[in-house]
Amino acid sequence: MIDTTKGDTRMSAAWQALLDHGQSMREKHLADLFAADGKRFERLHREAGPLLLDFSKQRVEEQTLELLLQMAREKDLAGWIDRLFAGERVNCSEGRAAMHWALRLPAEAECTLDGTDVTAQVHAQLRRMGEIVDKVRAGQWRGATGEVITDVVNIGVGGSDLGPLMMTEALTDSRKRTASPLRTHFASTMDGSQLSQLLGNMSPHSTLFIISSKSFSTIDTLSNAETARHWLQRGLGNPEGLLDCHFMGVSSATEKMTEWGIAKENQMMLWDWVGGRYSLWSAIGLPVALNIGMQGFCELLAGAHEMDEHFRTAPWADNLPVLMAMVGVWNTNVLGINAHAILPYDGRMKELPNYLEQLEMESNGKSVTRSGEKVRWATCPIVWGNVGPNAQHAFYQLLHQGTEAVTCDFIMPARRYLEKRHNAAAPELVAQHELALANCLAQSRLLALGDAALKDAESMPAEKRYRGNQPSSTLLLDELTPRSMGALIALYEHKVFVQSVIWDINPFDQWGVEMGKKIAVDTLARLRGAECGDATDGSTQGLVERILRGG
Repeated sequence: MIDTTKGDTRMSAAWQALLDHGQSMREKHLADLFAADGKRFERLHREAGPLLLDFSKQRVEEQTLELLLQMAREKDLAGWIDRLFAGERVNCSEGRAAMHWALRLPAEAECTLDGTDVTAQVHAQLRRMGEIVDKVRAGQWRGATGEVITDVVNIGVGGSDLGPLMMTEALTDSRKRTASPLRTHFASTMDGSQLSQLLGNMSPHSTLFIISSKSFSTIDTLSNAETARHWLQRGLGNPEGLLDCHFMGVSSATEKMTEWGIAKENQMMLWDWVGGRYSLWSAIGLPVALNIGMQGFCELLAGAHEMDEHFRTAPWADNLPVLMAMVGVWNTNVLGINAHAILPYDGRMKELPNYLEQLEMESNGKSVTRSGEKVRWATCPIVWGNVGPNAQHAFYQLLHQGTEAVTCDFIMPARRYLEKRHNAAAPELVAQHELALANCLAQSRLLALGDAALKDAESMPAEKRYRGNQPSSTLLLDELTPRSMGALIALYEHKVFVQSVIWDINPFDQWGVEMGKKIAVDTLARLRGAECGDATDGSTQGLVERILRGG
């Protein structure tokens, strides 16, 4: 909600109009809105490329949209979009541009930053990436003892892990055959348990590691990288070319990669104008390309670029990112709903909620404006979720009958394309896909309409009644392909940016992540028995002492 009163002179006319309209909308139930308007879906859905956005189950009317777009105009959204795509330093706290969109520009596009040809740099890296992908997929990249690489382990954390992991899982059906078996794995946890389990099932002779870290200083990633190096050395000794054959790096810190031991020819570049959680489209996406081939990766980029152009040029009344963002502002700041569930109804998108948690909450989980003042309004809601069919058996009870209001994004592909290798099970898979679609549509309907979706609801006992009026949007993909996934993720990126403009916050920094890691350095010294001059709190000291005594 907005932390101000109706008479506060600091409140703009657009905000006041939204709040006044919100008072009237609070009394309206979605069941009544649908009953009164047989064409509500036709008026409150939009399409762009391979995506359809249905927001007819949101607690909005056309007047709501008009007021929200007036707010966007008042906040100079058009100017901010221009500044984003002009390469201006919209990351104000770090003095950087935010040009993740440039990673998916076509080769003929013109884009420069401080006199540097950005398009040429990006496509040079894409060509280098293509050479590596082709070599590994053809079985021509060999380990130090001459064996073909069969396992690739991506070592990263945050955006260097969540993005490629999510997309690799999502595009399982787009995976292309390789000359030899090729498996892709991901290790991110700093405790080493994840990596240890992986290494126990792999051979050092045929394993390639990708160390992905924008700064190449993240302790989580470097700790896992050191463990991987020691594992190789224990298994293979230390023959000449060991690191050259078994390690690649993706970073903006070339000197640090070289110092660690990664050969120049095995280094892929990032730039400081790419934030980690926006870096999927760069060489950070190498694991994705290894699975779907470079042509598939370029289709992913093309789908995202298509959404970039839609966001940049489409009228706001038809603009998917703008509409999604402004409806989210309405839910958070006017209706006071501070929880948002991501519910994909396709098991291939099981990692999407985790990815969007970082994209949204690390970007917009801020309480300070661009000018350094404390915000007077709610910003990013708590974002969480799971694969829809699993979530139905976990937390849908709360969604339907709990005391908390929660907004939802239902996400599903309309069709499931099955390649020849699936033919034997095709009828069963199609039937299961239809089952998932039916559940997705039924759950969103019941959340919206409540008892109105049921027969004889009034005769049911209270514990079997449904209040409904839980707002949701449905995102329908034509099918789950590199193009549609590129468009989907770019849609959420731009939604986040639009909301940051309305809330007057910087979505491209993450200072809240940093201090805990610094404090952990001192805590680690305490755990290792060092005398630390600075006092700590009683809870931490008590836990450290307990740990040192052996639990």
